[in-house]
Amino acid sequence: MPVITCIEDLKRMHRRRTPRMFFDYCESGSYSEQTFRDNCSDFQQIRLRQKVAVDMLGRSTRSTMIGQEVAMPVALAPVGLTGMQCADGEIKAARAAEAFGVPYTLSTMSICSVEDVAAATTKPFWFQLYVMKDEEFVDSMLERAKRAGCSALVLTLDLQILGQRHKDLKNGLSAPPKMTLPVMMDLATKWGWGLEMLKTPRRTFGNIVGHAKGVGDTTSLASWTAEQFDPQLDWGKIARLRDKWGGKLILKGILDEEDARRAADFGADAIIVSNHGGRQLDGALSSIRMLPPIVRAVGDQVEIHMDGGIRSGQDVLKALAMGAKGTYIGRSYIYGLGAMGEAGVRRALEVIWKELDVSMALCGEKDVKALGPHNLLVPQDFEGRWA
Repeated sequence: MPVITCIEDLKRMHRRRTPRMFFDYCESGSYSEQTFRDNCSDFQQIRLRQKVAVDMLGRSTRSTMIGQEVAMPVALAPVGLTGMQCADGEIKAARAAEAFGVPYTLSTMSICSVEDVAAATTKPFWFQLYVMKDEEFVDSMLERAKRAGCSALVLTLDLQILGQRHKDLKNGLSAPPKMTLPVMMDLATKWGWGLEMLKTPRRTFGNIVGHAKGVGDTTSLASWTAEQFDPQLDWGKIARLRDKWGGKLILKGILDEEDARRAADFGADAIIVSNHGGRQLDGALSSIRMLPPIVRAVGDQVEIHMDGGIRSGQDVLKALAMGAKGTYIGRSYIYGLGAMGEAGVRRALEVIWKELDVSMALCGEKDVKALGPHNLLVPQDFEGRWA
């Protein structure tokens, strides 16, 4: 077992073990990838205030997210094709999250279905919904998530139209992968991944194939998904889905103060400040840069979560100190999953928890809920001056 000290260690292992198209799917953004890069690099501009001579015994990272007790305010974000990073990836990630005591969010575009994950876990998880034109499928998907015991709906608002990711097009991304010569040459060097995949029947989108009208195999799936994301999604349609769901609702993809105010007035249980990991609107500001103005706009009206660029416990600390009540990791846990399966996801969570705990202590805080702007040194022009 290699010594793993940081998320970057898991990323290197993930790259070696996972087919190129799926590693690139994880490690890419849209167009020039400016926003993808800024999500991480903007965290580095924020510094921590060291405090000394403070009793550090009895520290706690425990908190709540939408009323749910969590071991630390970190959830596993919804990531499509997780079951292509590692065989039965969604099941393994959900189990790791459950064991650690943090929420797991299953993507609509998962390989393992919502029923698969429910059968393999003992506690409720969250379900993320992409709004499709096929209203019958969407309503059925909500009912399936209810039957599976999902305790919250994460409604993604920033994927009405799919942003172009150059690497996915060049790699011919598909699930399962099409056996072209370049793909076969790549897979020949990833035999461990391939052997695990041969042992599972789950190799395509489990929530869709056999459930969406006219989608019975991977051939029909490709044409269906290409035209199904709903470009007419508006607040009226969001209200219909809220009423149809009837439970805890989290709105994901908020990156603007006006949109945040609308979401708060709408009655969401939480909003996620997010730019889809830099995979949609390239050139948008990073999530951490947009967090402070959104907190100022609606911080006392709705629970604010933050997603994008988190690669360490210190990143979690910074987001919490800037006003987020919860954070999400996507790529950070996918690196672990691709590297070592369920054990890798657990290791990613352990790395982030340890760094959060130690850094919190050195900042003079015993309780994660006490973190605030007083723990940070933020450049005066961090939010920028934009005309």
